Amino acid sequence: MERRSFLRTMGGSVGAFALTSSFDAGTLSRVEAATRSVTTQSPTSVAENEDYWREVQQAFSVSRRMINLNNGYCCPSPRIVTEKVVDYTWQQEEAPAYTLARLLPPFREPVRQGLARVFGCDAEEVALVRNASEALETLLLGVDLESGDEVITTTQDYGRMRTTLDQRRRREGIEVKTFQIPTPAERNEDLIEGFREAMTPKTKMVLMSHQINLTGQILPVKEIAAIARERGIPTMVDGAHSFAQFNFKLEDLGCDYFGTSLHKWLFAPKGTGMLYVKRDRIKDLWPLMPAPERMDEDIRKFEEIGTHSEAPYLATGEAITFHNAIGGERKEARLRYLKDYWAKRLLELDNVRLHTSFDPEMSCAIANVELVGTEPTAMANYFWDKHKIIVVAINHAEFRGLRITPNVYTTLDELDFFCDVFEHIAKTGLPKSA
Repeated sequence: MERRSFLRTMGGSVGAFALTSSFDAGTLSRVEAATRSVTTQSPTSVAENEDYWREVQQAFSVSRRMINLNNGYCCPSPRIVTEKVVDYTWQQEEAPAYTLARLLPPFREPVRQGLARVFGCDAEEVALVRNASEALETLLLGVDLESGDEVITTTQDYGRMRTTLDQRRRREGIEVKTFQIPTPAERNEDLIEGFREAMTPKTKMVLMSHQINLTGQILPVKEIAAIARERGIPTMVDGAHSFAQFNFKLEDLGCDYFGTSLHKWLFAPKGTGMLYVKRDRIKDLWPLMPAPERMDEDIRKFEEIGTHSEAPYLATGEAITFHNAIGGERKEARLRYLKDYWAKRLLELDNVRLHTSFDPEMSCAIANVELVGTEPTAMANYFWDKHKIIVVAINHAEFRGLRITPNVYTTLDELDFFCDVFEHIAKTGLPKSA
């Protein structure tokens, strides 16, 4: 009765709630049916099939009052995922002392299994965490290092991870060695050689982004990890943007550790992430929050964070189902198609630079574009203030521009409008008040 009363106060009813849930399940069924209709087509061909992607777009409840080209920050979830968050939240509110302590936690295990299948690893190597930062800080703070030990990474790696390493430098005296990579890099050999040259006998850890958040540059992780392994150096991979954006498995990386956010390209609920630790390294990696000694070799020791909602983790199961309904290869092809769609049009302008490669091995959904002579922050503000288009200004010591990240729910009309506005700025400049 309390649940019915609450729904009525929100302008709904139990019947309306059930109808919405049923509608969302039907939306998933339509996506699955649409996918079955294109199974004989190549992913590249499906990427240009607007009828197919219209079905996918309808699965989201995004607002068309604005154009969101900042999916690199956090992606919206399909309605079916959001509805399950609500459903699991109601369940845990029935009697939290029982539901949170005993009833719901075991249902994490199918989610763990699902993530392991997507990533291609053993489920006993997967921990459910809150985001990529928590996963990677667990790694960077949990590995035993001594004063003088060296960790190498690039100057373009994520700021929070570099801040974490800097704290260890200040606190324990480790050495953090950074080096530049080309922007954009057009040859894997240039990236591989950069890491090879940076490694020294003092190097005890390599941290690298699978995909750099600033430009969308994809790194040849497997080749770099192989070089590190030959020298006895473990590798940590920041997969915050890569996981579920483009199609790969653990065997394509060969790394020892991997951390990612699930609320980005998997479309899982906000505040969900995944930590992978190679099984033989679990015991020697300290958790971010202490766990009992009996859990030393248990991947779940990294989940000992105290009382928290189970709803986002459990609803991640629906996100996995939705991702699989589209298929990783089709999703990757569409995201790369959308990036190429706007980027190739803007490159026809004389005063535009793209800080991202078009090589499929080097990029996917994310790209960084610069209008030479125009300040990126002022452009980003103008896009939002005047046209309600969300883009991100990137002002890095080595380059600057706008980071543009469309998603599978983004329409070609929206990208056309973005390009129209960009071209107008390129021709006439920003208004003085912008």
